[in-house]
Amino acid sequence: MNRIFTQSLLAAALTLSISSSAQTLQISDKAHAIAQDTIIVDGHIDVPYRVHKKWVDVTKATQGGDFDYPRAVSGGLNAPFMSIYVPASLDNSDQSTQLAHQLIDSVESIVHRAPDKFAIAKSVADVEEQFSKGLISLPMGMENGSPIQGSIENLKAFYERGIRYITLAHSQSNHISDSSYDLRRQWKGLSPFGKELVGHMNDIGIIIDISHVSDDAFFQVIERTHAPVIASHSSLRTFTPEFERNMTDDMIKALASKEGVIMINFGSSFVTKEARAWRIKYNFAEKAVIDANGADSEQAKNFEESYKKQNPYPFSTLNDVLDHIDHVAKLVGVEHIGIGSDFDGVGDTLPIGLKDVSTFPNLVQGLINRGYSEKEIKMILSGNVLRVWKEVERVAAQKS
Repeated sequence: MNRIFTQSLLAAALTLSISSSAQTLQISDKAHAIAQDTIIVDGHIDVPYRVHKKWVDVTKATQGGDFDYPRAVSGGLNAPFMSIYVPASLDNSDQSTQLAHQLIDSVESIVHRAPDKFAIAKSVADVEEQFSKGLISLPMGMENGSPIQGSIENLKAFYERGIRYITLAHSQSNHISDSSYDLRRQWKGLSPFGKELVGHMNDIGIIIDISHVSDDAFFQVIERTHAPVIASHSSLRTFTPEFERNMTDDMIKALASKEGVIMINFGSSFVTKEARAWRIKYNFAEKAVIDANGADSEQAKNFEESYKKQNPYPFSTLNDVLDHIDHVAKLVGVEHIGIGSDFDGVGDTLPIGLKDVSTFPNLVQGLINRGYSEKEIKMILSGNVLRVWKEVERVAAQKS
């Protein structure tokens, strides 16, 4: 069911007062109630890798980062997918499999330290039951299929440990799929194993995540899958031309044809072309400094701070994120939209108004102001992705 928007409604829908560092948005009681009374699924939060790099107890308030228990409760977030992120540098090594298990251990440790606050979720039923008990569910998704190492036994082991989606590749082509970031297209889409893996993931009940993969790999997944797929943390290429990491309109239509869901990434460079252009210029400038002075030089160490002083980062806004949601709604319908913030994964690039997990009421208010009904908002917050997850469970149950 496509929504019909008029330009005048869009222009008048959301009144924001924006300064260089803050955004003021009047949050209604209705928005707070929806955020607190609804299951909110975020498709991608990088807490496990964050605590792997520098340990912090997210069961309590933390300084820095985008997620901890008090802020999640304040924002109403109660079903964040913990990203089991394995860097592409570990591809084709046993280290990738080991790190994935260690990161799963870290999620289990969070629950062990605070069983009155968190619980592992391995099914939609788990999420719903834990929500009724006031617990924050921690389902898990693996970002980068490298830890599978070509072994269906590894796939089964990760399923048993709680992995419920797998992002097939990350920043480099791996043994499963080409990556949108990697100019080497060794497989021209999926590898022979990757093509087989689609069926195995359908059979076992793991959601296929097409964020990060090349366009060819995406369409090959759509051709082969018997269950809906997700983009766990992707936004729209129509707003970021030539950024293959985001999805084209044709890809979104194909995703919807399989009853899938695109979960909108909040990172500014995913949301606006201005932020994307800034990042490209920054990368070139940083490389020039490193090439000239060395990676360990004072110039290289101080580069980021000095560059940002001279070239302030063009943060996107809540409005920009809402534009992405509107576009998908008009293109294929509200039932194909979800949220995949990439909190704790995109550094200091989050939009004004959506800086951490406490700010979900801002998103809800923005949706209200844009004319979405309460039913539609709840679909975006969790209903759509839970529908996909249930269908993946159903397809797998038929195979067993």
